[in-house]
Amino acid sequence: AKDMKHRLGFLLQKPDSCENNSSQKKKEKISPAERVSQEEVKKWADRLENLIHHDSGLATFRTFLRSEYSEENIEFWLSCEEYKKTILPAQLGPKARKIYDEFISVQAIREVNLDSCTREVTSRNILEPTLSCFDEAQRKIFILMEKDSYRRFLKSRFYLDLFSLPGTSCGIESHKKAMSPTLACSSSLVPQCA
Repeated sequence: AKDMKHRLGFLLQKPDSCENNSSQKKKEKISPAERVSQEEVKKWADRLENLIHHDSGLATFRTFLRSEYSEENIEFWLSCEEYKKTILPAQLGPKARKIYDEFISVQAIREVNLDSCTREVTSRNILEPTLSCFDEAQRKIFILMEKDSYRRFLKSRFYLDLFSLPGTSCGIESHKKAMSPTLACSSSLVPQCA
């Protein structure tokens, strides 16, 4: 039921989704001219932090999460990061309420997957908001992404397509062998190389 809620919420957010969604995806996809170095892309496989603190890495990961209908996780994490930059104390309350209503409330369209204890603590925290009132919830969502979607991302075409090693017939072959010896260029998980 929750999965269906997220899918319907995703569709409802973009009334003219066919037109806007395809143009937005084109903007977020990394073109060959914008590709980052292979060394940088390899760093993304070391730690999730390396990936989400790099503009192209974050855009690629967001696109992957969107394809899995779990973009709310990274959006919540980024909202918390932005919230921590709040300077004026008078802005904390409205910003905290907005984040809570969008991601944590049981009626939230983009509700993140938090345990009841963390949800309850966060609910109490926003009554008297501080810069750290979302820290525990943000940490839990980061761990969830790290253990779940990040691992799938590293095996996905969104990540593997960024490799184009010179001198090989399959640009991602060397990386795939390093990541998982059982994957090969003919894997159905990865598009065929030209």
